[in-house]
Amino acid sequence: MTFYEPDTIFCNGSHFRLYITKEQLDKRIEELAEQINRDYENKKPIFIGILNGAFVFLADLMRHVTIPCEVDFFKLSSYGDEKVSSGHVTELKDLDADVEGRHIILIEDIVDTGLSMRYMVGRIKSKKPASVAVVTLLHKPDATKHYVNVDYVGFQIPTLFVLGYGMDYAQEGRNLAQIYVIDEDSEDNGPPVIPKNTEKI
Repeated sequence: MTFYEPDTIFCNGSHFRLYITKEQLDKRIEELAEQINRDYENKKPIFIGILNGAFVFLADLMRHVTIPCEVDFFKLSSYGDEKVSSGHVTELKDLDADVEGRHIILIEDIVDTGLSMRYMVGRIKSKKPASVAVVTLLHKPDATKHYVNVDYVGFQIPTLFVLGYGMDYAQEGRNLAQIYVIDEDSEDNGPPVIPKNTEKI
């Protein structure tokens, strides 16, 4: 199988360099799935992907999930075509599943300000589920403005604009198999970090 994984990419007027490799992503996603398999044994959760960004992450995560489960999608927008959040959440697609009394696992590509995820958690809790957990591939703790409990984190990263692996810049770049960062961003910001507590947090 061929994957689109260049070392650098030019997208919408900006140069991006490689930040997280496909090998790093594959390994960490398998670890997250193993944690979820243990934590949700005999619970039959509903995985809810937040569109559009989380669709690649959710698909790869599901390939390692071995417990009975269901999948649904919710679509929000808080970025539009910009590099920073607009500060407003627009709801574009509601759930099809009945989540009342069910164990819900929200799947997000990235949690930065926390605005979209706090909104999503509130919407789900209003439907009276048995539980709600949040899984994010990337977490920017330094960018947090709206607190939300994140239960499973793939990588903690600095406040950088990232592209690829489902994440876009003005709707381009989602098909990249790796994660990239704008080349102008200082490398002094540091590499991605796997949280020390790799169990549910």
